[in-house]
Amino acid sequence: MPLLCLSQKGMVITMAKVVKFGGSSLASAQQFQKAANIIRADGERKYVVPSAPGKRDPKDTKVTDMLYSCYALAEEGKDFTPLFHAIQGRYREIIEGLNLDLSLEEEFQAIEAGFRRLAGSDYAASRGEYLNGILMARYLGYEFIDAAEVIFFKEQGEFDAERTQEVFSQRLSGCERAVIPGFYGSIPKGKNGEWAVKTFSRGGSDITGSITAKAAKADVYENWTDVSGFLLADPRIIRNPVGIGTITYRELRELSYMGATVLHEDAIFPVRQEGIPINIRNTNFPEDEGTWIVGSTCQKSKYVITGIAGKRGFCSINVEKDMMNSEIGFGRKVLQVFEENGISFEHMPSGIDTLTVFVNQEDFAEKEQKVVAGIHRLAAPDDIEIEADLALVAVVGRGMRSTRGTAARIFSALAHRDVNVKMIDQGSSELNIVIGVADQDFETAIRAIYDIFVLTKL
Repeated sequence: MPLLCLSQKGMVITMAKVVKFGGSSLASAQQFQKAANIIRADGERKYVVPSAPGKRDPKDTKVTDMLYSCYALAEEGKDFTPLFHAIQGRYREIIEGLNLDLSLEEEFQAIEAGFRRLAGSDYAASRGEYLNGILMARYLGYEFIDAAEVIFFKEQGEFDAERTQEVFSQRLSGCERAVIPGFYGSIPKGKNGEWAVKTFSRGGSDITGSITAKAAKADVYENWTDVSGFLLADPRIIRNPVGIGTITYRELRELSYMGATVLHEDAIFPVRQEGIPINIRNTNFPEDEGTWIVGSTCQKSKYVITGIAGKRGFCSINVEKDMMNSEIGFGRKVLQVFEENGISFEHMPSGIDTLTVFVNQEDFAEKEQKVVAGIHRLAAPDDIEIEADLALVAVVGRGMRSTRGTAARIFSALAHRDVNVKMIDQGSSELNIVIGVADQDFETAIRAIYDIFVLTKL
């Protein structure tokens, strides 16, 4: 996706990109060099968000996991020194591999002191990104900005978007190039201006990258990882699935909800508000274009569908009652029982005299009879049937709106593979179709749908 760099008068417009690198992209000195080469190859890559070093091989341990374990030992009053030295060794190995004149001794002394005074598990976990940020800044010759100085949480633990935007934007306005470690910020502690480190609960470095892009008013947020963007289907089910060139935020939301996990959905909102596109790229194959995530686009998908995703582990509760459709409040009464038992529902297709609620089987199992009794008490149904071991498959694509017969192709493909459809649910946006199947048919269903749209190019 090309970026314009000329104004109407022909003057060059300064562009800015925020680049975030995941743990696998910074796991070793060799990976660090790859990341640095990528950054230096494009002068518009001005702000860098690094994760902590990840696994160097499948049997390795992430630095963040090592830090958690180290702090757990400190909390138990046990000797954490050997593990702490192993963490130091990881960074020393990277520094020596880069031939970098840098000592992190003072930082490690401060971290060790923090462990001994039990500064908190958030503090411990964040130090991987903190140290990698210092290392990356020195290697690139960029300014280092501690995320705790520009990313803030409220006392209750909620992210303070307004204050963060104000302070962060001002800081970046006077900074040409900088490294900002991902995963954490600061939270007020006490009444004298004291603060503590607070981490994001999920997808932390991705979120920091998104927040940085918004604060910098970036033109692009590049998220570098170990895959070349999103794939149309799970590669554990489909061998060598095709990649997705462009996907909208709404399509990504649907796929993420159903299990696609290249980028956590919480990382989308800051850039979505500003209309900043996200480009998912592969550190190991930087020549690949990757996947563009955008608000809207006139570009047509190569295929009718954009992606297929799904999840196992559901059960359905089918509630029947004659004349249900004329009974005001019947659906509310049924859902009230699930709410009272702390169970959220996934889908709720209905007929004239039937209503089916799909829920997570693990959440439902231990409260099963309480829910059944509650429905009988509040809604007085004629019958309740429960079916377990179900899976949901979502077929998502903006191209489905303008293509006739999409659903017919899906169901024809499933029928040819002897997959029985338990449930069909299509949103009013016509952006997705969700299909319920038996758990044992889950992978067969995904393969059938993929084949009918991709291998036959329909």
